[in-house]
Amino acid sequence: MNPKLILFIFLLHAGLVAAQTKVNTEKFNKKNEASLKVDKDILEITWPTGANSKGKIEFNMRKDEPLFKRIQLNSNVVATELDPAFLLSIGKRDLMSQNGWMIFFDKVPLKPYKNYPIELKKNSFSVSSIGSRTVVTVSSLSADRFAGNLEVTFYNGSPLFNVAAVMSTKEDATAIVYDAGLMDTKNAWKTISSITTEGKIIDAPVNKTDTAVNLAVKYRTIAASNGSGTLAIFPAPHQYFYPLDEAFNLKFTWHGTKYRKMLDGYGIGIRQDLKGDNRFVPWFNAPPQTKQRMNFFCLLSDQLGEAAFTEVKKFTNNDAYAKLPGFKTMSSHFHNEIVMKVLMANRELPEVPDFMKVFKSTGIDIVHLAEFHYTAHPKGPDELRLLELKTLFDMCKQYSDDEFLLLPGEEPNEFFGGHWLQFFPKQVYWIMQRKQGQPLYEEHPVYGRIYHIGDKDDMLKLLEMEGGLAWTAHARTKGSVNAPDVYKDEAFFKSDRFMGAAWKAMPADLSEPRLGKRVLDLLDDMNNWGEKKTIIAEADLFTITPENEMYAHLNVNYMMLDKLPKYEEGWNPIVEAMQKGKFFTSTGEVLIPMLTVNGKTSGETIKLDAAGNVNIKMHLKWTFPMNFIEVISGDGNKVYRDRVDLTNTRAFGDQVFEFKKKLKGCKWLRVEAWDTAVNGAFSQTFYIGK
Repeated sequence: MNPKLILFIFLLHAGLVAAQTKVNTEKFNKKNEASLKVDKDILEITWPTGANSKGKIEFNMRKDEPLFKRIQLNSNVVATELDPAFLLSIGKRDLMSQNGWMIFFDKVPLKPYKNYPIELKKNSFSVSSIGSRTVVTVSSLSADRFAGNLEVTFYNGSPLFNVAAVMSTKEDATAIVYDAGLMDTKNAWKTISSITTEGKIIDAPVNKTDTAVNLAVKYRTIAASNGSGTLAIFPAPHQYFYPLDEAFNLKFTWHGTKYRKMLDGYGIGIRQDLKGDNRFVPWFNAPPQTKQRMNFFCLLSDQLGEAAFTEVKKFTNNDAYAKLPGFKTMSSHFHNEIVMKVLMANRELPEVPDFMKVFKSTGIDIVHLAEFHYTAHPKGPDELRLLELKTLFDMCKQYSDDEFLLLPGEEPNEFFGGHWLQFFPKQVYWIMQRKQGQPLYEEHPVYGRIYHIGDKDDMLKLLEMEGGLAWTAHARTKGSVNAPDVYKDEAFFKSDRFMGAAWKAMPADLSEPRLGKRVLDLLDDMNNWGEKKTIIAEADLFTITPENEMYAHLNVNYMMLDKLPKYEEGWNPIVEAMQKGKFFTSTGEVLIPMLTVNGKTSGETIKLDAAGNVNIKMHLKWTFPMNFIEVISGDGNKVYRDRVDLTNTRAFGDQVFEFKKKLKGCKWLRVEAWDTAVNGAFSQTFYIGK
């Protein structure tokens, strides 16, 4: 047979197969404002992007052609012939040496691991509606032991969409990281844009022959333009960053050809450094059968350059914590070690140190330090310890003013077991050693009253006498693997001077719809133990510089305070708010300006009505579209979860929710709220009286 005829028949058959590709639309709701159209081998999704604007994406269902045939915002064609690309690195999780999946002290990249491109086969397409969202699912994805589907989610009211490789494995003890992006298969992009760590926008012409490079940028974003519009790519601002000791900017974006010598062609995207900060590098947990959502966000703009980044930055309030009337923001647990490494070493601090630039630029009002972490002399000699404390106090006073408080704190790790932090409402001089026959306290000619602490009983007396607080740092992981569980029956833990524990998004697991499950579960346990405890967010970071990727690793507590106390007058109002649960915690994108249960605020005791119900009123503000509110309650034995679906919400919302919940038999409740990028906020506990 004629070779040309054979080729013609083959191409005709391929075309017929493509034309016969069916799209499952059984779960698509035609009333959710998005529309779809199938024309032979093209699936077209159109969705409202706000302000009488529409986005449109054409999916090419032919197996050997780029997935995104055309991406359009109104009449502007923003991109053509793009393919999503994912690289999956698979390593081994240490489940034996500490506490299983909660381990932080793991060094995954020092053990054998392998890297795989994730392969997309385009076996089938389906379109479903979830609230105000439209999800296109493409089957199937595979990479070594992982398998799953590609999900592309469109959000009504915003030119935002999410591209996710949703995959799972059957194998145990697996840790992962992923890189992702979009490949420009037809070389249509003309300009690549990013923002340097100094805040300068860089627009660079595309050179298709340039080998891929990694960039250190602000706002975790890289963008490409074809001259008609811009497509920006960025990760979930907190979820994508597994916990490390340092918040170094490890060049989390990339662009160029042959990225990691594993992707063909030219692309842009997000990335992780496999070696992290070269300390403990735990990667992400990937337990068996969990659906790991390896994703990135795209934002479309019909503008070029700076205008596109302006829209992206709105999702994180320009990487800052928004001001709320009646609240002051507080962040805790920073091992700056300025006292020992700079001041006690007779090195000079600049007039405005880097750490002050960071805290003020991110909108933090109150910073609680954790100095002297294995660097100082907690047990003396006495005069040296007292001088170190005075230097700390003087530094904090120097950098505090009417709008910002820098407050002293330590991570003593003596007496109680595990790691813990302390916080006094004023300057307190104390030494972590008490010799036989030495009094608990004495008067010093220079420093006034000083304390000698020899054991847990002494420490509790000090906290009681000076109105201080203590709490477990990084509970149930790191140096507190068994804490506070191991001392939950001790007098010091049961005291109201032991606040509870600290929360951080650790460990990381891309299958979870919330961050920091470890300590949220602990709060539920403490509530069921019958203890009135609170949990405060902690950063637990060392180096604090403007060049770092600080925002991804930060979190704050919104304290119910109308004004900041003055440093020289003490800061007891902050300590009281912490101890009484008068605050909520946030990653920054979700805020709770008001939350009442039966008219009362967190930390207070409420009563159920005759039917066992409570009335909850919750004011939420958010940037990314919300996913859910969850009311968590307990009866002293079990924990109950009641979810309020928020998938009908759009980006940048401000709404008051009121609902009734039946809590008969329960002794406590608390409330969480999480968005589609797994950013969130949560309250402290409400107690239920008889």
